[in-house]
Amino acid sequence: MSENKTTYLDQIDTPDDLRRLKPEELPLYSGEVREFIVRQLSSNPGHLGSSLGTVELTVALHYVFNTPHDKIVWDVGHQSYAHKILTGRRDQFATKRTLGGLSGFPVMAESIYDSFGAGHASTSISAALGMAAADDLTGEKRQVVAIIGDGSLSGGLAYEGLNNAGAMNTDLLVILNDNRMSIDKNVGAMQEYLLSITASRRYNRLKNWVWDHLGRFKWLRRQIQKTGNALKTGLLQQSNLFEALNFRYFGPVDGHNLKSLVRVLNDLKQIPGPKLLHIVTEKGHGYQPAVENPALWHAPGRFNPENGELEVDPCDTTPPMRYQDVFGYTLIELAQVNPRIVGVTPAMPSGCSLSLMMEVMPERTFDVGIAEGHAVTFSAGMAAGGLHPFCNIYSTFMQRAYDNVIHDVALQHLDVTFCLDRAGIVGEDGATHQGIFDIAAFRAIPHVTIAAPMNEVELRHLMYTSQLPGNGAFVIRYPRGRGVIRDWQQPMEAIPVGTGRLLREGTDIALLSLGPVGNFAAQAIEQAEADGISVEHIDLRFAKPLDEALLHRVGRKFRRVITVEDGVISGGVGSAVLEFMNAHGYPCEVTLLGVPDEFPEHGTPHQLHHRYGFDTEGILNAIRQLS
Repeated sequence: MSENKTTYLDQIDTPDDLRRLKPEELPLYSGEVREFIVRQLSSNPGHLGSSLGTVELTVALHYVFNTPHDKIVWDVGHQSYAHKILTGRRDQFATKRTLGGLSGFPVMAESIYDSFGAGHASTSISAALGMAAADDLTGEKRQVVAIIGDGSLSGGLAYEGLNNAGAMNTDLLVILNDNRMSIDKNVGAMQEYLLSITASRRYNRLKNWVWDHLGRFKWLRRQIQKTGNALKTGLLQQSNLFEALNFRYFGPVDGHNLKSLVRVLNDLKQIPGPKLLHIVTEKGHGYQPAVENPALWHAPGRFNPENGELEVDPCDTTPPMRYQDVFGYTLIELAQVNPRIVGVTPAMPSGCSLSLMMEVMPERTFDVGIAEGHAVTFSAGMAAGGLHPFCNIYSTFMQRAYDNVIHDVALQHLDVTFCLDRAGIVGEDGATHQGIFDIAAFRAIPHVTIAAPMNEVELRHLMYTSQLPGNGAFVIRYPRGRGVIRDWQQPMEAIPVGTGRLLREGTDIALLSLGPVGNFAAQAIEQAEADGISVEHIDLRFAKPLDEALLHRVGRKFRRVITVEDGVISGGVGSAVLEFMNAHGYPCEVTLLGVPDEFPEHGTPHQLHHRYGFDTEGILNAIRQLS
């Protein structure tokens, strides 16, 4: 990279400052923004590749549109770093994704320029259409722009928004940022369709000629645009899905050509109704290591900005292994024995390590794109056809498929294993990504088993148990990060559903934990023993069904009980224990440790576990307070 010298970056704090630049200065400013992002993320990691790919688009949008009066709605938010830098947050950017600092995603409470919060995919079109409809009803005159990536177009919500917008004929500009990637390489028919549009030389040559040569005759250009499908289909033999949905389609346009982007956006401001601008960008643009390996550089961690060498944490090269990799290798073992097993994920094969099975059994693994609801119902269909799907979805994204789990799996008693990666506090990605609601959500559904392993060996046992016939919908939740056992690849065995483990006997207090937080509890109990406090430790293992034999034991023996879970307290496993004690008349004082009734912000898991009092120190304090 070049020396860290800037001419424009420090002068521009708001879009008003940007609009004072001459058009020929915009590429220079964009280059400084790109270098700033690279240097900042080299020491404070975040989503690099996507944000580098949208620098020119961001600059063009804020240069052309009167933000914050005009509204820009980002999809997901991975690509919004240049937007944050340009809208008054450059000096705070170093605090990004740290406790008390900037979020890594758009947040309405953070800035008036963040017109809508985003952390999950495919929401921008629906949200922007809602804003445009509100403007129509209130008489507000402004532009509303939605930016959506080609990866997010695999989500059904995007098509619901497109379909509704075309029918309403409301003024709305949708920008399709087409870079052929989400986190992993995009899959599905839409990806092939977009490629066919960008590859059609005949189609694009004629359309670009019209655009460039009739610029002086705007009335004629508008007349040609109004002919829409008839002209393009008749002359070019090229149908267009977006125009079939009543959108006026423009593009594809080079998303890194600022001069062209500014001109096109200025023209589109004058055209009423729903419009879609298709731009083609390069993920990681301007930083060669990110261009060469976009999947790795989506969120690469710390690196040397000069040569692109990734910093390796010593913990990353030694055991224990990550939970997601234990899942991946264990699934291969199970699938080698059980030919009915298949793997399914919505666009996260490397993120959940289903990619390991893809390498050896590609015909039995399915990446369905960013489409969680479809992933669940697709799995249900395969289960109805005699297979046993392992459907791996991050806990936070599983929220989007709640109805599918109820209607298509649980109600029909189908055997599907749901492996919820990133369950519990996940850290720096913040409120939109914390996997804290799954226990409470799934506890309410009949015919659903909910389990959480305390360690990697227990994860293997639960995976083995879940694929045995007749278990129905079987949820296994496990956290982001590494386990606690080096020798994890031990023989698998079936666990009777709904049975916990008595790990340690005690006389003063009973502590019931669920999942890996049981390791914090075990450490706290050791320290409490040194204080003369005797604590009985039970690993519940199942949030549903509960081990009633163990709970009766606790109810008869103890009057002071602590429950610990990495999830929301409201409706969680602690609530289930409290309900049990009340239903059976046990006069226990039950202290519930977990996430309170709020959305946890971004910070490290250690910081957030400490904040909510279920790290080792917090559990020890709860024990001491009850003793």
